[in-house]
Amino acid sequence: MNRSEFIQIWKARRTALMPSPTAALDPYNGPWTKREAIHLLRRVTFGLKKQDVDKVVAQGMQAALNDLLVVDAIPDPPLNIYSTAQKPDPDIPFGQTFVNAPINAALPPEYYQSRRDVLKAWWVGNMIRQNCNITEKMTFFWHNHFAVASETIQIAQLMHQYYKLLRDNCLGNFKTLAKLISINPAMLRYLNGYLNSKAAPDENYARELQELFTIGKGPDSNYTESDVKAAAKILTGFRINPLVMPATYYFDFTQHDTSNKQFSAFYKNKLITGKILTQGEQELDELITMLFDNKETARHICRKLYRFFVYYDINDQIEQNIIIPLADYLIQQNFEIKKVLEKLFSSQHFYDVANRGCVIKDPLDYAVGMCREFDIAFPNPVDAASLINQYIGWGSIGALAAYQGLSVGEPPVVAGWQAWYQQPQFHEIWINADSLANKNRVAEGVTSPNGVIVLTVALKIDPTIFAAQMPVPSSAIDLVKDSVSYLYNYDLSDKSYNYFKSFLISGYPDDSYWTIAWLSYAANPTDPALKSAVVTRLNALYREIISQAEYHLS
Repeated sequence: MNRSEFIQIWKARRTALMPSPTAALDPYNGPWTKREAIHLLRRVTFGLKKQDVDKVVAQGMQAALNDLLVVDAIPDPPLNIYSTAQKPDPDIPFGQTFVNAPINAALPPEYYQSRRDVLKAWWVGNMIRQNCNITEKMTFFWHNHFAVASETIQIAQLMHQYYKLLRDNCLGNFKTLAKLISINPAMLRYLNGYLNSKAAPDENYARELQELFTIGKGPDSNYTESDVKAAAKILTGFRINPLVMPATYYFDFTQHDTSNKQFSAFYKNKLITGKILTQGEQELDELITMLFDNKETARHICRKLYRFFVYYDINDQIEQNIIIPLADYLIQQNFEIKKVLEKLFSSQHFYDVANRGCVIKDPLDYAVGMCREFDIAFPNPVDAASLINQYIGWGSIGALAAYQGLSVGEPPVVAGWQAWYQQPQFHEIWINADSLANKNRVAEGVTSPNGVIVLTVALKIDPTIFAAQMPVPSSAIDLVKDSVSYLYNYDLSDKSYNYFKSFLISGYPDDSYWTIAWLSYAANPTDPALKSAVVTRLNALYREIISQAEYHLS
């Protein structure tokens, strides 16, 4: 299958499922089954586990949302797994964390790179190990929104602080987060805020704060160049303090522009009076308040949330019936993100059949999702070697996503990844000749006897784990149908089911072969011959299932 064929399959499915014109933010009152639960979990987590689906079905929608919309405590920090006896990290011993290491100008350059690589592997590891809630998915949403790139920041300690800021506040107050990100050392470094001074105002962050982070570029967004220049003057004087770790910002009032800042009619001709000495820092609060008093900020973030969690196409109907009322609700809730997500995820529109299986999985949903769906095992760190291997395993999943166009910690531009803003392709960007061929090689590799070998780590599926979770794994047709229901979340034709079933019974006249093979294995799972007989056929089955276009849709 090539890109053209894939897109044709996706578009045919989408065309057949047009959104209901009556769908809106009205509360969902339809059936609550496995299908609705899988749709919800696919959108709020990276991949899903059968036990989580079963739990969400049993809970019902509201109770499930109560559990899903929570923020986990941050995992233990990333560790030094890169230094050797011959070339030790001069600041941090092997096996200890570097996130609070002082900034050392004399640190060999390769350790800057090693620390960043380890941090990104650890970040992906957090996604793989995530609990059944929105924490990691929402943290990544903010990473795409308030984008900074590790290659520009260079200092892993600052990237860890940035990740922690996004994670801790991922379901919190958007206005508060916008203020905190404005003075975050990683953002100050990424968009040159730490160089902004009264003698040479730098407009970089002032422009992106309005164009990308708050007001946006919607049809009614009419801020001016003079507004950018005025905001840049307000933002003069913020600096990074490299002498403490975690790093902090400080306000250098000697570099602050104390003139009055006049804004345009778009901001109701707001005048922010220049302030002297340390009071100059208060101008940032007034700037943030002005931005959030404009309704375009609420509408912009609701469009971003919609494109990330529902669908990329925002037509006039969606704008009027979903975006505007959702933005009004966000304003009413004083920009509390959890409230607006709860409203969106409990709406009739979210569960509309046309909004299921309608987006192409991004590389993280594909790579991390496969790990979680099939319980791919990663090394357990019981000693130095296995600790290194654990990070190699996590890093290899990050590399797989990067090969497909999404490198965690490295958004290509300050606007984030193109799939969430680039018209008209949007998510079609994730599918091209290279990425599709790469995915097929991955499917082939993880279902092979040796798996995908990365340095000293083998990543592979044990298909018996997934199959054993199905209600009747001894029935070839039931196993196929149940597996497809979790991996695709919609019905196929009998012809398709029988095609998949053929991988379980190939060479035999009927389904009884598979029943005998599975029951024999289940009775004695440690027998290598019995296990080999079912693993070979299950690998062939799941390889074929995850190679189809339907597996790449969410």
